[in-house]
Amino acid sequence: MARWQPETTQRLVVAAVDLFTEQGYDATTVAQIAERAGVTKSTFFRHFSDKRELLVAGQETLSRLLSEGIAEAPAEASPLEAVAAGLERASGAMGPANRELGPRLKAAVAASTELQERDALKNVGLAAAMSSALVARGVPDPTAHLAAELGVIAFKRGYTQWSEAERDSEHGLAHYALAALRDLRAAAASLE
Repeated sequence: MARWQPETTQRLVVAAVDLFTEQGYDATTVAQIAERAGVTKSTFFRHFSDKRELLVAGQETLSRLLSEGIAEAPAEASPLEAVAAGLERASGAMGPANRELGPRLKAAVAASTELQERDALKNVGLAAAMSSALVARGVPDPTAHLAAELGVIAFKRGYTQWSEAERDSEHGLAHYALAALRDLRAAAASLE
């Protein structure tokens, strides 16, 4: 087995999601994931501390992109307009591999309580990153927190719709995430 092949992290994530889907999270071992990805077990541990961490691969990058998009939004942008800018920025980093992985990842998470808990923690981290970026723009904390939570929901809904859409669709993830944010904004307005 080659030790230093390109895109090792992505191969490990794909191998893990496939195995989680095929045989379940609990029945999948780190050794099986490493073997499926074509790396050694020690290479696995250079990338991840345990198999749960595979679910949050790229979370730091995603949080950074969301935050950067919010920070770079025009000064006059409302909190949700700034969140939309963050969603656009983060969506631009999601390519075909992310799209293909979506349905399999969703199935793996749905089948495992432990992965559902890890996914919930990932959402908390994304919301915290967006909320901090909004507060840094001068948005009051409760408003920033609510806007960030809506941003997480919009991103997740948009990602699901994008990953399940026809592959020849001309729309990228940003289209779906921004449409989900508009829907959530309208739903929130109807609460009053």
